[in-house]
Amino acid sequence: MEPLSLSMLHSRSDVPDPRGVDRDAFARQPLPAGAARSLAYMADIEGHTIVYLRELLATRVVDDPKIAAFLACWFYEESAHGGALAAVLEASGHPFQPSTRQARGWRARAEALAIATISAAWPDFVAVHMTWGAINELTALTAYRRLATVAEHPALAALLGRIARDEARHFAFYFAQAERRLAASATTRHVVRGLLSHFWAPVGHDVRNQDELGSMARYLFGDAAGRAAMQRIDRTIRRLPGCADIPLLEAWLTRHAMLAG
Repeated sequence: MEPLSLSMLHSRSDVPDPRGVDRDAFARQPLPAGAARSLAYMADIEGHTIVYLRELLATRVVDDPKIAAFLACWFYEESAHGGALAAVLEASGHPFQPSTRQARGWRARAEALAIATISAAWPDFVAVHMTWGAINELTALTAYRRLATVAEHPALAALLGRIARDEARHFAFYFAQAERRLAASATTRHVVRGLLSHFWAPVGHDVRNQDELGSMARYLFGDAAGRAAMQRIDRTIRRLPGCADIPLLEAWLTRHAMLAG
């Protein structure tokens, strides 16, 4: 997959402005309950992008000028997504209550410090971030597309289509970076595979509670079409060097009893 250039990233940006949300459309046609719950989860996770960016800035990821410039665009667009989703919830009569960005506990701070330390000592640690990002962006992209389908709400589908285009570009960047870095080193492939196998979890699992994540998972992925969408995510990521047969989204959601096996 050919990496996207920064000019392509910026020229294709179609960030939805929260002020431009058609509030009347959402007031006239209420959101289904499952869609409202899913949007609240999604808006909260998008709003936490600044937390994830802060962790990335403490690693050598930002030493690569292309990645650093991409992260600026990524942060801007993801934050705008969160604002637009919150505006939809408000217009639909579901006031959005974001999770408090509390000071992180000692365990999380210790993990962040360990990551920054390892990153400083091991140049190829960037591949871990890029692979993780590819999985998370593809999962978000697929979730937005599934929500547009299952909610059966034309105004919501139009907005999610715009957001999905941004997510698709983000995924393409992460995937291309991960593919190149994993292909270059057997050691990197081995380490990344081990970390994914033992530590990967859907983004936001530590922000919203497990009941909310489970509810969204069942709403978006609980039927045959949803299961097929999850499997496409897993198959796509398994195309990365060293990631064949690795357990990902379907296995995680099934293992945590959020979906039937």
